[in-house]
Amino acid sequence: MKKILLTLAFMLVLIMPATMLHASAQTSQSYTITGAGSTFIFPLMDTWRVQYNDLYSNINLNYQSIGSGAGIKLLEQKTVDFAASDAPLSASDQAKAPGVLTIPDSIGGITISYNLPGIDKGLKLTGPVIAQIFMGNITMWNDPAIANLNSGVNLPAQKIEIVHRADGSGTTYAFTDYLSKVYPQWKTDVGQGKVVPWPVGTGAPGNAGVANIIKTTPYACGYVELAYAYQNNMTYAFVQNADGNAFVEPTIDSVAADAAAASTNLPTADGDWSKVSIVNQPGSNSYPISTLTYIMVYKDLSQVSGESQGKTQQVVNFLNWIITNGQNYSSSLLYVPLPASIVTADQQGIAQIQFGGSTVPEFGPIASLVLAIAIVSIIAVSAKTGLRFAPKL
Repeated sequence: MKKILLTLAFMLVLIMPATMLHASAQTSQSYTITGAGSTFIFPLMDTWRVQYNDLYSNINLNYQSIGSGAGIKLLEQKTVDFAASDAPLSASDQAKAPGVLTIPDSIGGITISYNLPGIDKGLKLTGPVIAQIFMGNITMWNDPAIANLNSGVNLPAQKIEIVHRADGSGTTYAFTDYLSKVYPQWKTDVGQGKVVPWPVGTGAPGNAGVANIIKTTPYACGYVELAYAYQNNMTYAFVQNADGNAFVEPTIDSVAADAAAASTNLPTADGDWSKVSIVNQPGSNSYPISTLTYIMVYKDLSQVSGESQGKTQQVVNFLNWIITNGQNYSSSLLYVPLPASIVTADQQGIAQIQFGGSTVPEFGPIASLVLAIAIVSIIAVSAKTGLRFAPKL
């Protein structure tokens, strides 16, 4: 009988690691996880919100899609559990928010979307031509620089109505990163950033705002995240790749090809991400205007307003879910699932999250108590009976 009890206790030890994380999420207390930032990631983030709440009805996500710049401001003010951004923290951002971990959560593309009556998607554009359009150097749709790339297309003699972001935006950061790399004059005259001094155009808040103006304004042109372009049935350009030998349509596969070339040498979660860029990577099928998207979270969440040990555990559980099971929802929304190498790095980063200097329990308190009882039982029974149990694994 004692040997049977000992066997059962040992089996409990073996199965606990597979069940404890699930148990820890199944707390009876309700929590609301707060996040803010990127409009780029909103379609996927909102799906994560719904799917996670279906799994754990007492865990809610309140995500404010207010733009990367505004999200990072709230992170610096320590009023949200995490910020989401399509731009890594700059050196000045890092100084204002020391101790922040950077966790890539997805990969997406940025389209050059346009509204040209009678012309479908697939207008061919090169990086330098795109830069000159957004600088105001190319002002007409039938400009020879565009016409020479699109033989046989009846381009209208109409002014190009430029639309850009009005708010601080990670999408703008990635787009201007691309323009700075492909057209040196852009880097000199306009620069790269979440906010830049646009030479021409109309500003709108968020990807949704830019998409709406393009959809409702004939002859408009702007930059819109791939999921918004698809969801709004927008027309968009095929952009010349970094190799200069093909015009590539923005798709899941072409964005993944661009990201694959840049994802093997990334910093650790607590490292400096300010120079990370995946735009304009080599490859015949690499769509050149692509970006990682990021979650920014404090390593020690006790400094965040309203935080607790229990809530910190739920933030950890949620972040671990979005980089693993949550990736299953990426492709249907036109985001690229994270490659295994980034998932592993993310898990190592999330494991650093703590509360008040104490690491977050890997397992929930009830599960930990059960594990402790099982271990004590093994020791007590073994000491009293002298039994030796060597299970075959």
